[in-house]
Order: sequence, then C-alpha cells, then structure tokens
Amino acid sequence: MPRARVILVHGIRTSATMWRGQVARLERHDLEVIPVDLPGHGARIDEAFTIEAAMRAIDEAVGRSDETDGGAPRLLVGLSLGGYVAIEYAARHRDRIDGLVAAACGTRPRGWALRGYAAIAAVIGRLPDRGRGLNDAMARLFLSPSAVDDVLAGGVALDVMQPALAAVAELDVERAIAAVEVPIWFVNGRMDHFRLEERRMTRAARDGHLVLIDRATHLVSLVRPDDFAAAVLGAVAELEARAARRRRTAARLGAARIGAARP
Repeated sequence: MPRARVILVHGIRTSATMWRGQVARLERHDLEVIPVDLPGHGARIDEAFTIEAAMRAIDEAVGRSDETDGGAPRLLVGLSLGGYVAIEYAARHRDRIDGLVAAACGTRPRGWALRGYAAIAAVIGRLPDRGRGLNDAMARLFLSPSAVDDVLAGGVALDVMQPALAAVAELDVERAIAAVEVPIWFVNGRMDHFRLEERRMTRAARDGHLVLIDRATHLVSLVRPDDFAAAVLGAVAELEARAARRRRTAARLGAARIGAARP
C-alpha cells in the first residue's frame, strides 16, 4: 500500500506532462501519483473548459485513487489554474481528500489583475501562430531543458485561455477556501507575481499554511522542482502524523469503553 495518493492538477495551457519531474521525485517516496489533464488541455484538448468539467476530471482521478488506497491519505495538488480549481473541488467535496496544496494561485482571480491578464492573452491569441512561438520561447528562457520538454510534451492548449479565464472569474475563491475542511498549504515562489494576496488567502483558511520557496517564479514546481517536491512531501508527512494521532485517540477511547463495560 502506498503512503499516500497525490493527485496533480496542471496550470493553464499546459497538461499533465508538466508534472513528469514531480511524479519521478514523489514516486521515490512510496507515493502513488496521479497527474490529471483538465478539459481543453492535453488528452482532453477537444473538450470545452468549464468548471463543472474540471470538477469531473479531478473527481475521476480521486475516485481511481479510492479503489486501492487502503485508507492512505489523499493529497490534492494544483498549480495556478490547477490551484484555483483544486480549491473549488476541495470546497465542494469535503470528504474526498485529506489535504490540499494550492500553488502559484496567491491572488484572487478578479478585478484589474484578471482583466489585464485576459487582455494580454487576447493580444497573444491574435498572433499568426496564436502565441505558440512566444509560449515556447518563454519556456526555454525561464526553464531548464528537461522542464521545457515536460511542459511541451503534452501539447500547448492555444485556444483555452479565454474560456478558462472567464470560468475562473466566476469563482469565489476566498469563500471556497473558507469552506475547505482539510489543511491547505499555499506554496508560492518568492518571485511569483501571483502572490499578492497570499496572506489574505491563508488567513481565510480554517487550517492554512504558507510555504515560500526562494528563487522561484510562478512555475514553482518546474523552476525549483526539488524544493516543491519537499513541500509536497512535508504535507504528506503531516497528513500521516495526523492520521496516526487519530488512530491512537480512537484506540484509547476504545480501550476506555471496554474498561467501563467490565463489571
């Protein structure tokens, strides 16, 4: 039986292959790791992106992990777009996971920040190649060769920007965070432009923890893969410790009931 099930949800325009380096690192620690393709991306590129479709894609992966988990903790990990939809999933399905890592999503997707990002995306989408050349050039500029290979291996979702941004804009992320009943680790690179409201979002959580990774930008899992894997492993270790405490408490209560029942 694996120590834990870890479900990984990618960022916008990428795919499940962006997690290949994390899968390799995490599987060395006896974890079952399940990367998810969101609708409009990767193997689901022909599907329309909606929040409901994203919820189904994540639930399918979580459901598969339930079949053989033997009670192992289930940790949902999302980055950027994946972080926002993972938060929404955790708020809606409170009994399906045991912990949440929300990475590179430290600003609520609303207001001037979202409008500016959508405007830039619209301009890029009007380029002759719909932004593929710029996307690949930026990846090669900021990522290692192996990380570039991982990002591009599943294809680039050139047409998903507008529908995905419009869908995420309808989410009330702060409300969703407050509704999540499991611990949340907000993991951000210190140089990430999306961490403007990270402390506000951490305070909104019932059990929130902020983890900052030095020398990391928005794509924190790709820029600092070892540090990101360490953050995920730390979350797994905490979930294991909490589960062990619950088992000890249940055993003591059981023993106390047996003692009380004896004549």
